[in-house]
Amino acid sequence: MRYLGLFLIFLCLQLQAQERNLDYYINTALQNNPVFRDLSNQNALNRQDSLLVRASLRPQVIGSSAASFAPNVKGFGYDPALSNGGFFNASIGVSRPILVPKQNLEAQFQALAVQNESLQNSAKRSKQDIRRNIGMLYITAFGTEQQLAFNRETLGLLRREDAVFKRLTEQNIYRQTDYLTFLTSLRQQESTVRQLEIQYKNELATLHYNCGITDTSTVSLSAPDMQLPALPPVQNTVFYQQYTLDSLQIRANDQLIDIPYRPSISAFGDAGFNSSFLGQGWKNFGFNLGISASVLIYDGQQRHLRHQKTAMLENTRQGYRDFFLQQYQQEIAQTRQQIDVIDQLDALVQAQLLNARVLIDANGRLLRSGDARVVDYLISIGTQLNAQNQLTINQINRLQLLNQLNFRNAPE
Repeated sequence: MRYLGLFLIFLCLQLQAQERNLDYYINTALQNNPVFRDLSNQNALNRQDSLLVRASLRPQVIGSSAASFAPNVKGFGYDPALSNGGFFNASIGVSRPILVPKQNLEAQFQALAVQNESLQNSAKRSKQDIRRNIGMLYITAFGTEQQLAFNRETLGLLRREDAVFKRLTEQNIYRQTDYLTFLTSLRQQESTVRQLEIQYKNELATLHYNCGITDTSTVSLSAPDMQLPALPPVQNTVFYQQYTLDSLQIRANDQLIDIPYRPSISAFGDAGFNSSFLGQGWKNFGFNLGISASVLIYDGQQRHLRHQKTAMLENTRQGYRDFFLQQYQQEIAQTRQQIDVIDQLDALVQAQLLNARVLIDANGRLLRSGDARVVDYLISIGTQLNAQNQLTINQINRLQLLNQLNFRNAPE
């Protein structure tokens, strides 16, 4: 007995280990999805761009060298007054901007900051997309498993009644045709259970595939714990936040347009050797210092046209944002209405299911005593199956609607 008890405990633990919940699949999908590694790399590249902006303000040192030989043989060749017969140059040059408008740096850093926030918001949206998609697949597979469990239970009931019915038929209480009618329904139920088993395995395999799980075993799915969420204001969701970030990005790009039109001053210098060797070449070591200034005066109204372009982009963004707000409110209201209708329908189906079970029990007792019509018993079985399937469909539809609401329930 002691070993039997240990075996039963081990069996229960194994069965529990084979049951998985929605959180397990969502967390696994989030860990295995490469999109977050991609966004992390983009974020790192964005930080590098910020460092590049700062590096462009530091001195730039360039080493250069050149040599030329222009022979003149018996008067044939380049004019020595122009070519000097050749030259040699080797120098190190240094340049550095000494006047960079503060607005230029602020515009560039602002653009990079907005890009960084957009990447973070994209990561949040990607997580919500994964949660919704995995939730949809999980709920679908869970619904099929529920239908499979109920149809197996009904098949077990028919198999238990089969032995009784067969014995009563052999005693000539029921006709052979009645038993064949019952047996046909039994075989049909076996076929239904087999089809549901195949469907559940396929849906479970699809769920594992989308989560990046290399597991072909059949596991049981626990009921998803989904409640009607209290939705935050739409302005506080990651979906609306993207429109805000797009506006900031357009504004930052608009400021970048003005950078080439502001004056810039740079200092430069070089030191080295530069000689044509016509005189005392060894004395041609020296250095050079200077300042350069530039300002763009006219560019054919390109600046104005670029500002007009960003204004059009902002106008387009506002149109998409307004349309999103209309769709969002309509979607939330419609989803809540559908949930209320399903809740009302559930009460009716529950009552129908209760009546069907009472009818099955009554016809079962009459069947065992030989007083029931086989058709009436099978009709009661069919009524129970239809009611239970409708109840499962309602449950799955309600969970899918809650999953969609939870998808929208994503704060910043």
